[in-house]
Amino acid sequence: MSLLSKLRLITVDVTGTLLAYKGQLGDYYCMAAKSAGKPCPDYQRMHEGFKLAYTEMAKQYPCFGFAAKMPNIDWWRMCVKDSFVKAGYEYDEETFEKIFKRIYSSFGSSAPYSVFPDAQPFMRWLREKGLMVGIVSNAEYRYKDVILPALGLNQGSEWDFGVFSGIVGVEKPDPSIYKIALGMAGNVAPEEALHIGDSMRKDYVPARSIGMHALLLDRFKTADAESWRKSGATVLPDLVATQEWLSKNLKDEPVAAEQNV
Repeated sequence: MSLLSKLRLITVDVTGTLLAYKGQLGDYYCMAAKSAGKPCPDYQRMHEGFKLAYTEMAKQYPCFGFAAKMPNIDWWRMCVKDSFVKAGYEYDEETFEKIFKRIYSSFGSSAPYSVFPDAQPFMRWLREKGLMVGIVSNAEYRYKDVILPALGLNQGSEWDFGVFSGIVGVEKPDPSIYKIALGMAGNVAPEEALHIGDSMRKDYVPARSIGMHALLLDRFKTADAESWRKSGATVLPDLVATQEWLSKNLKDEPVAAEQNV
């Protein structure tokens, strides 16, 4: 018997699983700065500045400010401003607002993202087989309302429901986000669900910890993939291989040991 025949629900991560970023962060910050009449910031400094600013914001105001009831745009305004400051760039208020609005608009559209060509066919195949498909992502509401639909991944044709950290106030790797997904699917039992993602820490371990099946995609041939396999995880190159894997006779996969993560 194939694993597919035992499942009622498949949940999928977004970035690295369904979508990839196009270009570099610096491309969008450069275009925004130039649109306000300012020179293009250094790409490396901007990248490092953003990483630091985002990490600090995520710690201080997790889930895009959910608990603090912070509007999404205000969370990103603080994050982007601090990104520039950490990269060594400071602008007057009027100039920064022009730059910020361009950046916020860009990342709230389909422009910085590309859909992997196997994403839509795979999701539609699952739903044709009678399975529910859920999105589980550390993302804000614009992914649900704007970005995924603009990229051709629509609720009702490719996926049934979404659990987005900025909407529910819980984020991966907290296993609670997977419990929310099971509940939204109609209280599906964990053993009747499979999660697909690209992070051992955020996707595989927490999903397995509550009894779900799980597998990891290694689309970019990451150096970590070998350690993922050694820990007992199923690691596949893409969703075409995943479709084939789901259709075969399979043994249950072991729970990943924390020391191998």
